[in-house]
Amino acid sequence: MLTLCSIDELTTTKQALEKLKKDHPNLFGKLLDIVNLTRALHFKYHYMGSLVMGEDPGQAVPNYVYGSVLRLYKKELQKLKDDDDFPVLQKTFSEFSNTGYAKISLLVLGETPESLASSGIR
Repeated sequence: MLTLCSIDELTTTKQALEKLKKDHPNLFGKLLDIVNLTRALHFKYHYMGSLVMGEDPGQAVPNYVYGSVLRLYKKELQKLKDDDDFPVLQKTFSEFSNTGYAKISLLVLGETPESLASSGIR
């Protein structure tokens, strides 16, 4: 699914993520870890976001990946889910669902709203 959003939506999302980072630094650190792991394993950010939100990842499930790698990934993701402030993250993802998991993840990694505004990243 292609997610188109305006620079204003991206800027608002970035501000919410900065607030999350300031108010819940441990939670944000765990989110950053799982986003980096998602990127390193070449998994789709939609897969990560779906698991965070308890949704069906559909076609975003990685193909041709060893079960041990998926288990490791889910184990690391569980560290994020076990955080006492995890509902705050789910609320943030829910509030900015129009932005899309990929763009939210790239904002977490430090991309600017301007760099993502016209990209076809989904």
